[in-house]
Amino acid sequence: MKILVADDSRVMRQIVVRTLRQAGFEDHEIVEAPDGAEAKSKVESENPDLVLSDWNMPNMSGIELLHALRAGGNTVPFAFVTSECSDEMIAKAEAGGALFLISKPFTADTFRDKLSDILG
Repeated sequence: MKILVADDSRVMRQIVVRTLRQAGFEDHEIVEAPDGAEAKSKVESENPDLVLSDWNMPNMSGIELLHALRAGGNTVPFAFVTSECSDEMIAKAEAGGALFLISKPFTADTFRDKLSDILG
């Protein structure tokens, strides 16, 4: 399976990728994007099986990315990995069609719990 990790922080993308590997998902191909606009392009060109997106990014936020994908008919499984987490954000994410929202800091156990059903 292919996973797109979108975050404007290169270090945070590396942490997410490392945590995915620590959670046992080391056999999956990882594609990265530094902002929402590039993530949208990569969803179209790379056809990932899952998108893990930050909420706040330049050019297009994570929630704007989710809305753009769904408006275009794309139903790729989508989840947020973000430093902020409020009830309002969770409600917006769920209303937009996101699977879940993981807030930072997170652990390999958190990823394993949330992603095992999706990634196998």
